[in-house]
Amino acid sequence: MSDSTTTRPVVLDVWCELQCPDCRTALDDVRALRARYGDLLEPRLRHFPLEKHRHAYAAAQAAEEAAEQGAGWPYVEAVLASTEELAARGEPFLVETARALGLDAEEFDTALIDGRHFLTVDADQAEGKAIGVTGTPTYVIDGERFDGGKSQEGLRERVEAVVDRLLGRAPSSK
Repeated sequence: MSDSTTTRPVVLDVWCELQCPDCRTALDDVRALRARYGDLLEPRLRHFPLEKHRHAYAAAQAAEEAAEQGAGWPYVEAVLASTEELAARGEPFLVETARALGLDAEEFDTALIDGRHFLTVDADQAEGKAIGVTGTPTYVIDGERFDGGKSQEGLRERVEAVVDRLLGRAPSSK
């Protein structure tokens, strides 16, 4: 028998809204999880635009365009770093952020007009509602939902415990 095994990455669905200041704060947890687990963890952005944020749906569609152009997470991080500017400026800010990252800004503008990513965002939001997501950020891993919409206190540690269990690791002692 061989000692080498292929470990599939553990998938962490990160239900997020790009105009949400709490999601901006949650990025620190996502970064820490990536640093700890590397390729053993696959954080997946899932869209859950909230009605109270006017530009959230457009931002989710823009994030899908960024992913299509190969820069999904860098774009998400750039937009979340400026939630106030997104709130104030809307779609022009989304296009300018793409341009600043070296992405095809004209294609972003076109994507926001033609709605090519509407169904992806809509499907994420519908799935989120179906599994009980009510706010952002919310993490789902191995069927467990961790709601950070009210408080993010202890969320990363709880996610780490699940990842460690799934990877067959002993929990870290802090």
